[in-house]
Amino acid sequence: MRRFPVLRTAVAAVAATALLAACSESEGVDSGPKERTYQEGMVGDSSTGTPTKGGTFTWASFSEPRSLDPAVTIAAATTGGVEMAAIYDTLMRYDPEKTDFVPKLAESLESNAEGTEWTLKLREGITFSDGTALDAEAVKWSQERYATNKGPEAALWAGNVQEVQVVDPQTIVYKLGNPWFLFPSILSTGPGMIVAKSADKGAEFAPVGAGAYALDKWAPQESITLKARSDYWDGAPNLDSFKIVYLPDQKTGIDSMEKGDIDSVLLRDPDLVDAMLDTDPNGYMNVVAASNVALINATEGHPGADARVRKALAMGIDPDLVRERAYSGHGLAGSSMFMDYSRWHTDTEGLAYDPDEAKKLLEEAKADGYDGKINYLDASDPGSRNTALAVKANLEAIGFEVTLDLKRTVAEQINAIAVNRDYDVAAWGLSFREADPFSKMYSTLHSSGTQTYGMVTSPEMDAAIQEFQEAGDQDAQLAAMDKAQQIINEDVPFLNWSPMPEITVWNDNVHGVVPGSSSIFFVEDAWIS
Repeated sequence: MRRFPVLRTAVAAVAATALLAACSESEGVDSGPKERTYQEGMVGDSSTGTPTKGGTFTWASFSEPRSLDPAVTIAAATTGGVEMAAIYDTLMRYDPEKTDFVPKLAESLESNAEGTEWTLKLREGITFSDGTALDAEAVKWSQERYATNKGPEAALWAGNVQEVQVVDPQTIVYKLGNPWFLFPSILSTGPGMIVAKSADKGAEFAPVGAGAYALDKWAPQESITLKARSDYWDGAPNLDSFKIVYLPDQKTGIDSMEKGDIDSVLLRDPDLVDAMLDTDPNGYMNVVAASNVALINATEGHPGADARVRKALAMGIDPDLVRERAYSGHGLAGSSMFMDYSRWHTDTEGLAYDPDEAKKLLEEAKADGYDGKINYLDASDPGSRNTALAVKANLEAIGFEVTLDLKRTVAEQINAIAVNRDYDVAAWGLSFREADPFSKMYSTLHSSGTQTYGMVTSPEMDAAIQEFQEAGDQDAQLAAMDKAQQIINEDVPFLNWSPMPEITVWNDNVHGVVPGSSSIFFVEDAWIS
């Protein structure tokens, strides 16, 4: 058996005229009014010094999760993934320095040559916060529960994992129906967050995991406080507690951190990220593809059911205008799924801004009875509001009649899109990661994905995604990704304006934060000086 393959993440520097040659180390992306460089991975140096015990680490999240159940909540830093990682831990962890997935609750993970069978060994002596053992049977039960409850990546799991076989208390074998060389990735997200059986025994879910922290208090719309576990498998955390606060917007988080009211904040608006980078902060940064997008509801009764309307929307909005209006020219702009900073960039570019062609397509749809009205949903923070105004201006210039629906909180936005599907066009983030774009592409673009939220899907896209999954080398992967971009240009399931730099920063007295997947981080080794 061989070790799981190394997943190389190259965030290459983009010059004004050409892409610099990417190498195995991250080189950064030049962008923004000051030709700024975005670097994926840890920023600054906050790992030195002798750890001290005690205290509370307080972090301002992007939005409050509606549940701490991995079978309900998307495992990403913007949607509750940090909270869940602290409670449950993960079987695997993405290490941006190694550009690879490394064992965490797992001791090792190995595959056969075909990528169709993976053997996972668990560490000895791991217990849940209720005192029961986290063994192979517990892992199998939790992952079967995740699939049965249709977790965010349940379709991907169920469509590929044919059997979870318990060999002994520490050994699990995953038998897959198809080759899947990026399989370690999914064990770093929801299916890799193992839930104890006691969590699901009562009328309501109660988070019980094997992570370094356990739930202490949840004050809705305010904060979640987690208390450190003295019996954590890797030793008691340095901190007494980890507190996550839910503030109105990112700017409030920055102000609170500068005042010393909190220790850390997550930022993803390019103008705020750039301003923070000017201070030489300590933190963890990702560059996330298809992160500033808008979903198009293609179900019957919505304007997006007409392919001409979808394409008119895509060709009628200028990504550069969105960047200028929303973020004063900071960040990147472009409609390609993966821009040329990414190792997944291909020869096929996204649809170009073409208002004349967009107007023609809209007029054809109107001639067949469409009234030209469309509702655009977004949040109400300054960046979102300015994005909405830019979208409205572009679309009304070509003949659409646009009504804006700006939600007060990100939670309201998520509820309207993900739960009720009550939208025509809605700001969102598909968030395709450099380490592994496959899992999110499957969840959001595949016909059996659980995060399509009304977007158009097709057999052609399903085939391209499967081709990418089964590809055993970079050339084959890029060929499949190019097909996916061509299909997106034809079907237009979503509007794409830019990738986003995403960074969690912390004050200089915070040390020992460990990065993971999807901007998730771990604080079991963190300490405050």
